[in-house]
Amino acid sequence: MNNSKFSKILTIIVAVLSLIGIALFINVSVTDDIPEKISSAVGPLITFSTSLLYATVVITIVLSILGLVKNPENLKKTLIGLGVMLVLLVVSYLLGDSEPVLDAQGKVLEGGELGAASNQWVGSLIWYSTILVLIGGLFFVFDLLKGLVKS
Repeated sequence: MNNSKFSKILTIIVAVLSLIGIALFINVSVTDDIPEKISSAVGPLITFSTSLLYATVVITIVLSILGLVKNPENLKKTLIGLGVMLVLLVVSYLLGDSEPVLDAQGKVLEGGELGAASNQWVGSLIWYSTILVLIGGLFFVFDLLKGLVKS
């Protein structure tokens, strides 16, 4: 299929989806203020929006994987990057603690008892975010200094 035909098909699909969305929006807009009627009008709009979101996510993932499979060099770089992220996650998990989670009054929250798995993951992900921010900051400063040296 050539690019022109593909572009026309995509334009038709986008137009049809837009018309469906507009019709569902108008259906909600003209509905009376009776809660049962509003609920029955909003349901199809939410279902349509959710379906579009799921379709977009699936299409994006499939096309990304196809792009990686077609280019082995990018696949190698991606796998190395995922490996590094996994190593950072393991390090973060080891740094995280399972201290109890307290509310503003100092009482232990339900599910936040000492040793709870959720506490371990919360601490780990805080460490993970911190490590990623530090790495990103170092790359930013390095790139800034490299730009200053060149100019």
